[in-house]
Amino acid sequence: MPRYSRSIISLLFTSSSSLTLFTAAFASHHQSASRPSLTCQSTMAPSAPTAETSLPRWDLSRFGFETPHHEGIDAHLDETKKMAEKFKTKYEGKLNTLSLFDAIQEYEQISIRSTLVSSYLHLSYDTSLDDDALKKRKGALSQTQSEIYGNNLEWFSLDVAELDYAILTSKYENEEGLDKYKSFIEELRRQKPHNLSKDVERALTVRSPYVGTRPLVSFFDKELSLMRFKLDGDGEEINMEVLLSKMQSSTDAAFRAECLKTLNDGLSGSVARTAALSLSAVAGGWLIENKERKYEALRSRRNLDNNCPDAVVDSLLDGVREAGVPLCKRFYSLKKGILQKTQGLDKLRWSDRNAPIDIGGVSNDKISWGAAVEMVERGYKKFSPTMADMFMSMVNEKRIDVPATNGKKGGAYCAGVVPGVGPFQLLNFDGTKQDVATLAHESGHGCHDILAYKQGYLQYHPPLTLAETASIFGEMIVFRDLLAQSCSKEEELTLLMSKIDDVVNSVVRQCSFDRFEELVHSARENGELSPDELDEYWMQALREYYGRESDAGGDSPFDSYENTSHLWSYVPHFHHVPFYVYSYAFADLVVGTLYNNFLTNKEGFEGRLLDLLSAGGTRDFAEALSPFGLDPRSPTFWKDAINAHLGELVNEAEKIAKELGYVE
Repeated sequence: MPRYSRSIISLLFTSSSSLTLFTAAFASHHQSASRPSLTCQSTMAPSAPTAETSLPRWDLSRFGFETPHHEGIDAHLDETKKMAEKFKTKYEGKLNTLSLFDAIQEYEQISIRSTLVSSYLHLSYDTSLDDDALKKRKGALSQTQSEIYGNNLEWFSLDVAELDYAILTSKYENEEGLDKYKSFIEELRRQKPHNLSKDVERALTVRSPYVGTRPLVSFFDKELSLMRFKLDGDGEEINMEVLLSKMQSSTDAAFRAECLKTLNDGLSGSVARTAALSLSAVAGGWLIENKERKYEALRSRRNLDNNCPDAVVDSLLDGVREAGVPLCKRFYSLKKGILQKTQGLDKLRWSDRNAPIDIGGVSNDKISWGAAVEMVERGYKKFSPTMADMFMSMVNEKRIDVPATNGKKGGAYCAGVVPGVGPFQLLNFDGTKQDVATLAHESGHGCHDILAYKQGYLQYHPPLTLAETASIFGEMIVFRDLLAQSCSKEEELTLLMSKIDDVVNSVVRQCSFDRFEELVHSARENGELSPDELDEYWMQALREYYGRESDAGGDSPFDSYENTSHLWSYVPHFHHVPFYVYSYAFADLVVGTLYNNFLTNKEGFEGRLLDLLSAGGTRDFAEALSPFGLDPRSPTFWKDAINAHLGELVNEAEKIAKELGYVE
């Protein structure tokens, strides 16, 4: 399968913020002088918990299929196959003389038809991972689609990449409308040095459902979804999402430690073994493809998909190590001091990393779904009425699957699907403040999709470096709204500490994930990796970014990393999209810089941002950010962004904490 098609497939399900691991940040710094006068009210007023059964489920009827097992799907694919066969007969080997514009339009329509089926089956299955019949149906249709693509469509991207430059230039000049697809065409041509022969590409695509990594990754997903945990003294078994929610929302350090131990112990058996097998296969496949396709460096393949030079990504990772890691340690030292005074903490353990700061002003009670929707809508309205309307349309049109149910895929994502049908959001809403942030985040993805649909199916997907821009802005605008309504210094500090938690998770933690992947993929060349080896690489990456635990004589604010060794085994991005995670840090820091730009140049800013989002995949990151006066290619950009964004947040939190007497 050509790289462009693969990048499209990887973006159909933009997996963003899982409850703990993929929490993207709010991109702003606190400026009390800019806060408007408001009637004082709690920004997170407690609401009665909402019963799971009353939470909204998504309505997939827009796909036009009655059920995943309906024969109409088979008829739809039969017709798609006929269209693909006709397309191949008509155009293969003839692009020099026939209309490239017409060919791309036909290719796009066939791709849309195929994506409708795959997206419908994915969405249906992701809420029913324990349905073996549905899994079998999804697998069978996936095999059919791979055969249709490999046998009839694989050649197209390769032939477009091979078009003579003079012929292509002539086509741009003479074929009306072809310019519309220039980004798609140029993306295919950038992949030319890494394409294999038609026969090899076809074989790889047709075989992928049978012998590729896909079956292993699918099995890993199911094993993870079926995990159940039991806390001491609690007779009820709970899934991982609920366990993580309990740990992150508790103000009891001993209970948090018990939750982490329960999680780590539970992962240590079959899940870790399955994850190791899947990750070894993914890393092995990545290694072979890098060699066969002649990519220069470990991340080059992902960077090329993102149209982002290796040097820019290397500069980002270096900047986080040099500027982000020290700020991370400062923050956790501050958090440790506050928790010692407010919760009687004796040691800072890894289970305390996302602990709530309980100093009054902000309730930790459950938030109802209705209240969460109101918070997000209010925040969006204050920044962009256009995005607020888009958000409410997603709510009202039943495009969001809300509850955390057994058998449901963990975390959260937004599926763009195809223009005119998507987007759809999957959540695991449990009424926490983080769940509100996740709703804002995923809704940002949805707004991005809606705005970019005008680029057409082949070009609406943004590169990963920009894919998180709207989602992080979504979180940011909700955070800014809540902070603007804070009624006390205690509430300000609580909100700021929660915000910095998210920024550190999005920037430093995601780069530590990237480092883990780097270690794993580098070691894979020497053979298959065992769970024990992966445990070691995980702990190495953790210590590089958070410091060696102080109980072992290190400089980390964390006294202990007990019960963390198996946590690598439930991070799905390692399996689904290798080296994706740096895009969170990239986007978070870009959005932080954009927001600082907004504070000093508000006139016309919303229009410029909506224009960026509307471009979809038609602009690279440098072109997209140029109207804001930003250039991430600058050697100092990332360090400056970290200090201006994360650094200012930490400075403000330290200042308020000292005023309140929590630290000296």
